[in-house]
Amino acid sequence: MSDTVIKVEGVSKKYCRSIKHTMLYGVSDLSRSFLGLNQQTERLRDGEFWAVNDVSFEVKKGEVLGLIGLNGSGKSTLLKMLNGIMMPDKGRIEISGRVGALIEVGAGFHPMLTGRENIYINGAIIGMTKKEIDKKFDEIVDFAGIGEFIDSPVKHYSSGMYVRLGFAIAVHAEIDLLLLDEVLAVGDEGFQSKCFNKIGRLKKEGTSIILVSHNMHTILTFTKRVILLNKGKQKEFKNISDGVDEYRSLFYKEYDNNVQDVLSGNDRIKFYNVTIDKRILFPGDLFKISIMYNSAIDYEDVEIDTAIYCSNEHDLYFQATNKVYDKKINLLKGNHKLTIQINDIRINNATGIVVIAIWVNDRTEKLFWWRIPVKFKGIISSVGKNFLEVSYQSQEG
Repeated sequence: MSDTVIKVEGVSKKYCRSIKHTMLYGVSDLSRSFLGLNQQTERLRDGEFWAVNDVSFEVKKGEVLGLIGLNGSGKSTLLKMLNGIMMPDKGRIEISGRVGALIEVGAGFHPMLTGRENIYINGAIIGMTKKEIDKKFDEIVDFAGIGEFIDSPVKHYSSGMYVRLGFAIAVHAEIDLLLLDEVLAVGDEGFQSKCFNKIGRLKKEGTSIILVSHNMHTILTFTKRVILLNKGKQKEFKNISDGVDEYRSLFYKEYDNNVQDVLSGNDRIKFYNVTIDKRILFPGDLFKISIMYNSAIDYEDVEIDTAIYCSNEHDLYFQATNKVYDKKINLLKGNHKLTIQINDIRINNATGIVVIAIWVNDRTEKLFWWRIPVKFKGIISSVGKNFLEVSYQSQEG
């Protein structure tokens, strides 16, 4: 007997960019189906594009496959086809066994029904019998941590409660294949830890998992093989580190010139000409940003908030302000330069986002907000400290 749990062969899915064309093609496809004619799935019509294009792979029993890629690369579309929510336009998907999925927050829940009722409905959808659900009911409720709300309509649940309940149902169904999208990021840190422990146990028990995440630490921790999707096309990596490096490279290329002056002053002060000394940093490096500004008034005791996020802008590597280090900064009237420096960068191989914000009046007004992607290279051998240093340099003209 084969130990292959899922086999995907040449799967493709197309979408249409225009609502008008979508409706027109929908009517045409329904008419052709009604008349018993073949659907026109092999070619693209005007305004269509391949969201997933000729993807093939297999997942064995107990294997965890990572699925990564930039936003819009086709990951969620592929998972929805694997879960039977939508059908591919081309190709075949063969699944052996029971599938559990957590793809979208609240997917499959009826908002007017209670948590108790939704457990039975969702359990039945993924193939559980009422006897199985009765047996696992208390475990599901305990794992989700929503005991006092179990008889409340789920429309009153928070997004975190939705995720906890959906994950609890999926992982207690004795499934053969678990599909997980980035929705776990919605849960709090304690629940995420509980989920990851459960994923480890499921893997040990022989459950196959397809894991979609922008958190490369999660990918590196749980997967043994990774598929990178880029504009619907796949590239498979047996070496996880190579796949993660390729993903980060895509991110860096995509946003290489994405220096954003989202907020750059008001009618009294203007910021311009933001420059940085380097975009690739190694352990122990310092990072310096210079900002020119012209102000019609003096701004005393401003707060400069500096943060470094990972590439998905959810996980925070580092954050500090000048006030944390008792450094008073004034932005004086006239044309001047402000220099912000972070010393002794201690971040492992990663692609990150540096964000700078300047506040006045006890954070009641934000004067400036800016971000730029950077690369951190190399592996640190010891834990160091990050120190924020802000200096003022007058530069007339």
